[in-house]
Amino acid sequence: MKILIALSLATSLLFSAVDINTANAEELATLKKIGLKKAAKIIEYRKTKCFENIKELTKVKGIKKKILKKNKGNITASECKVD
Repeated sequence: MKILIALSLATSLLFSAVDINTANAEELATLKKIGLKKAAKIIEYRKTKCFENIKELTKVKGIKKKILKKNKGNITASECKVD
């Protein structure tokens, strides 16, 4: 069952960009060079600050500009809303 869910999620992500302000860990982990550990760091970071743009993703420890380049076109940042 988990395989089917992962496959369907991966298929849906082929046609849309991952929103770094709203994506869950599994969605973030589908990006190149972003595993579950980095995804968790992204989620932890955005609990206090949201991403105004995708370049701000490099403020998360372990995420460099190279990762942004590898995922060009696959990442988006929706309107910033922090509770």
